[in-house]
Amino acid sequence: MNSVLITGTDTAVGKTVVCGLLGRYLLEKGRNPVTQKWIQTGSRGFPSDIAVHLKLMGKKKSDVEKYLPHITPYTFTLAASAHLAASCENKKISERKIKYSFRMLKKHFDFVIVEAIGGALVPFNKSKFVIDIAKDLNLPVIIVAKNKLGAINHTLLTIEAIKARQLKILGIIFNDSPKRENMVILQDNPKIIKTISGKMILGNLPWLKNQNLLYKAFLPIGDAILTQLTGKTPK
Repeated sequence: MNSVLITGTDTAVGKTVVCGLLGRYLLEKGRNPVTQKWIQTGSRGFPSDIAVHLKLMGKKKSDVEKYLPHITPYTFTLAASAHLAASCENKKISERKIKYSFRMLKKHFDFVIVEAIGGALVPFNKSKFVIDIAKDLNLPVIIVAKNKLGAINHTLLTIEAIKARQLKILGIIFNDSPKRENMVILQDNPKIIKTISGKMILGNLPWLKNQNLLYKAFLPIGDAILTQLTGKTPK
């Protein structure tokens, strides 16, 4: 498998950071990855989430500029669900355009990391969800969850939604919050979710502002992802 969808249990759970860190990890493993955000909302000019990906990967905007129409097929100003952001600009989101952009990137890069918008069941029109496009493309999925009170329900519901579409779930990454939480809860969340769902916990990312320290903490998670994708333990 040479592509993956990074989705979340909610908005602002750390998908963007995970995409950038995975991109850097694959670069350092000798791969040529690119990140993609099918629908970017709440952004003007250069897509904000792609800018974060590039910063974490140690790349410049100019490195991907000619591929930008395919990296972010849709960008909207309103920070909202895809269907509403598009409607406010009197536009429609085309599945065909998104799939074409994804396939074009696959021709030029050997790995495509797709960042979903919000959680798994974000609609892009009145009847379909972004995850349905991932289903058509047969993308394996990584779930990013904020490790906090409420994570059990949010994560298990996300797993059920993805399973219903028969997509492969590679595993779950937990992101710590800067807010102080009860450690008993934080330690139990991954354990009970794994027990109930049977899905692999890829790891836990601590809250760190230092980019290099954060990447160092991500390395075992990157190894776990690559093992899931290739069936081989990375060297």
